[in-house]
Amino acid sequence: MEFLALFIEVYTLDNLKFLLEGFGVTLKVAAISIVLSFIIGSLIGTLRYARIPVVSKLLALIVETIRNLPLLLIIFFTYFALPEIGIEMEITSAAIAALTVFESAMISEIIRSGLNSIEKGQMEAGRASGLNYIQTLRYIILPQALRRMVPPLVSQFISLLKDTSLAVVIALPDLLHNGQIIYAQKGSYVIPVFVMVASMYFIVNYTLSLVARRLELKRT
Repeated sequence: MEFLALFIEVYTLDNLKFLLEGFGVTLKVAAISIVLSFIIGSLIGTLRYARIPVVSKLLALIVETIRNLPLLLIIFFTYFALPEIGIEMEITSAAIAALTVFESAMISEIIRSGLNSIEKGQMEAGRASGLNYIQTLRYIILPQALRRMVPPLVSQFISLLKDTSLAVVIALPDLLHNGQIIYAQKGSYVIPVFVMVASMYFIVNYTLSLVARRLELKRT
């Protein structure tokens, strides 16, 4: 009964509102990062697929470097190191920038792999029908590849949403940050707060995972 009373004590209207405010920041950072990283990742992935001699190799080097760095290091670098060379960002912008850089590299690989999964004969058929390279890519290759990319892209977006919690190290006022503030008021608040924080993450991520499964079933 005492344990249940503790949950009731923690889940006040003010505390729940504070957690929802933090979750709003989490969703905002995730949404902006998803849009930016998808745009940048798609461009990089397509350029690498095109195998432009120097550009493709340079992009491959950049992508592989970023993919093999911890996201936490990129967040630290964005917020603490860039000001040393005159590039200063407030916390939310730094979190978005770091997530965008990291996720763009991940998404570019999904895009490149999706494009490479299309049979080479499709490109040849498009060119033979009178379309140029870009037209063939746009009207024939991309539509087919996108259907194959959607499930892994959704999975990557789920990872991005979870990764926003790492920005707590630079005091981003997100869900986890606000949860820490609440349980810091009293040590015994830790479990109830973490249960609520985990539930909020779970609801959104599980919903996205169901979307990914549904899309995968449709593709097959």
